[in-house]
Amino acid sequence: MSELQPIQTPSSDRMREASRVLADAAASGGTLDLSRGKPAAAQLDLANDILTDPVWARTGGADCRTYGDPHGIPEMLAFWEEVTGIPRGRIRTGGNSSLRMMYDAMARAVMFGMPDSPCPWYEVHDRKFLCPAPGYDRHFRITETMGFTLIPIRMTDEGPDMDEVAGWVSDPTVKGIWCVPKYHNPTGAVYSRETIRRLATMDTAAPDFTVFFDNAYAVHGFCGAGEPVPDILRMADEAGHPNRVLYFASTSKITFPGGGVAMFAAGEQNLAYADRYLSAQSIGPDRLNQLRTVRHIERCGGIRPLMARHAAIIRPKFDRLFATLHRNLDGTGYARWTEPEGGYFSSLDTLPGKARRVWELCRSAGVILTPPGATFPYGKDPADTNLRLAPTCATAEEVEAAARILCAAILVASGET
Repeated sequence: MSELQPIQTPSSDRMREASRVLADAAASGGTLDLSRGKPAAAQLDLANDILTDPVWARTGGADCRTYGDPHGIPEMLAFWEEVTGIPRGRIRTGGNSSLRMMYDAMARAVMFGMPDSPCPWYEVHDRKFLCPAPGYDRHFRITETMGFTLIPIRMTDEGPDMDEVAGWVSDPTVKGIWCVPKYHNPTGAVYSRETIRRLATMDTAAPDFTVFFDNAYAVHGFCGAGEPVPDILRMADEAGHPNRVLYFASTSKITFPGGGVAMFAAGEQNLAYADRYLSAQSIGPDRLNQLRTVRHIERCGGIRPLMARHAAIIRPKFDRLFATLHRNLDGTGYARWTEPEGGYFSSLDTLPGKARRVWELCRSAGVILTPPGATFPYGKDPADTNLRLAPTCATAEEVEAAARILCAAILVASGET
């Protein structure tokens, strides 16, 4: 990321032009939305064959219209093994939402504890959870809803600041950490092997400290596939922490967000513990959806060719975004931003104290951004600098138009006293 400090004062002509861009956009009455990381219609169209697939019997003739395969159909487990490298016996599948599976896992821990817990988490006074920030607002909301004190952890280009993490885990009331290891939401950072190793192996005061490892963007590179995430489950096993990690993913941005297939993986004791409660919660997953999802991916030639088609739709939008930011803001020192090689977001920092003003100016000009502070616990960015940009759902032309308005808002806000 570039330096974040004023390098030069833009000319009065340039500032007047920025004000004119905002005024014209406001007068047009249009709306451009860069607020949430949603697939575009062109991406959703790639999976439309799922909707008309009449097949209901999986390999061997098993009827997927009825109950069965409580952990997931074999073909779906094999798919997740291919994507994650985790043996299929350590994988459980669920409905369309990995967020729901994370919520359920957290609720089980709060109500009943984890395999290594001395007591259920609800009995822990002032229980805490580590939240790399800027990070994913919906992660933070789960733990906030369940009564945790949220501890922001500084994000680096290699993942959460592990020295900061190490300082906090000496507190036995710190019960876990949220992680998005590949193309982190929103910075796009990819966790280094050393960061993942330390998460898996570090000593913690809480015997039940848990890494909620949300590998949501495992195959979502748009500059090539990228390196697979190191096997944190194996690292934790070898370090003597077999119950340290709960691993999550889904096909939500591979097929349909409303009709995907979620999964979680864990150590054997953790799985047996979870199965006890999952068997009371559900008879089994949607086998038909799993079968149709697997068959769709097979018809596309496998996961890599399919995700290359997604990348061809997404990458031009990020290219337009970054080109517009560079063209309008290079040399000012008024903003810095990440340029990830995958995922659905870019993280932009304004000068301190300016993010909310930039957001307000954009809103007045018809550009919808995620509210400032959303990427921090409790929705409070202490420096008021961070804005999350989500260019995937708009067209490339809309992204460029929105980015031009964003740049104008940054120039105007930065010039205000």
